[in-house]
Amino acid sequence: MTVSAPANDFHWVRDPGALEAMVSALNGADFVAIDTEFRRRDTFFPEVALLQLAAEGNCWLVDPLSLNDTGPLIELLTDDARVKVLHSGSEDLEVFEHWLGVLPKPLVDTQKAAAMLGLGFGLGYRDLVQELLGVQLAKDETQSDWLQRPLTPAQCEYACQDVTFLARCWPLLEQRARQRDILPWIFEEASLMTSGGRGPLAKFRSAWKLAGPELSVLLALIDWREAEARRRDKPRNWVLHDKVIQELVRTMPSSMPELARVAGIPSGVVRRDGKGLLACIAEARTDGAENPPSRLPPPASPAVKRLAKSLVPALADIADRLGMNQEILMPSRDLEAIARSVTDSPDPTPVHWQGWRAETVVTPLLDEARRLHGAQCHAG
Repeated sequence: MTVSAPANDFHWVRDPGALEAMVSALNGADFVAIDTEFRRRDTFFPEVALLQLAAEGNCWLVDPLSLNDTGPLIELLTDDARVKVLHSGSEDLEVFEHWLGVLPKPLVDTQKAAAMLGLGFGLGYRDLVQELLGVQLAKDETQSDWLQRPLTPAQCEYACQDVTFLARCWPLLEQRARQRDILPWIFEEASLMTSGGRGPLAKFRSAWKLAGPELSVLLALIDWREAEARRRDKPRNWVLHDKVIQELVRTMPSSMPELARVAGIPSGVVRRDGKGLLACIAEARTDGAENPPSRLPPPASPAVKRLAKSLVPALADIADRLGMNQEILMPSRDLEAIARSVTDSPDPTPVHWQGWRAETVVTPLLDEARRLHGAQCHAG
């Protein structure tokens, strides 16, 4: 049976008095479930539209469009006295960072917690609720315009269910984590979460082939676009498309006519940004010739890929022993990094290889990689 939260079972927070009442009501809570609704279609930064909170059987819908003083919210989100519970919260963190200038702490992410408890990797919120509570949630308002006012009753129901059921799921996950003595691991995993993804350079998969001036120009153009996208609050590709950046690196234009002939570059970009782009390219080209940047690491070699594949059974054994999903322990690109560290020049140690994962996962896999590599070299 599909259910949703009652539309009238929540409190609106639209003014300082309601905000103060909400914060006061949450003073005794051990944790608060949090979610956000936002729009990100034609802007660089997410446009926050709604903040939902739930704790101890209560739900609040906070209207960011009506609040001028967000100080009490900042204090609430950074108060060490209560845990902030999110599900798949990386985008929410970006909302908080841009809107309020802070990240919630202490933090747990129920999607990561579910994977660490063996319930599935990348488990969606509705699947989590179905798994833990046997409740099937409606999806009707997924594509809603959350910036419209007033919100419809259906939108309010959807917004409430995103936190009211989350507040019921976390105690069940917490109990299982305590029983398996991994609750500190779950908190540690969430503490490593940051806003944003792997960065714009990750899209340029052939960048490792570049050296000297070409690589210097690529890095400079990426930085230029990032600064402009933030300043204008527009998506990166609206400012300068990835393919145009690649063409600029390939052709290295040094005049306005040459710039105008670059494949795919809009005439408006040439008119508005031409001088800035040419200056950026010229400066980076000179710097790259005089002080070449360090080359980016190449893709994994066949030998590294073979060794990484050979590590999968060892990772499966660790995951089975811990009762966790393999992907939360070590993603495939990290297996390649493990293999590379014993065959080629090692990559910088990722932050998430430290803490609980270091002794439990990384060290055994490094030992196994050295053993397998030694056996392969001996056989060869």
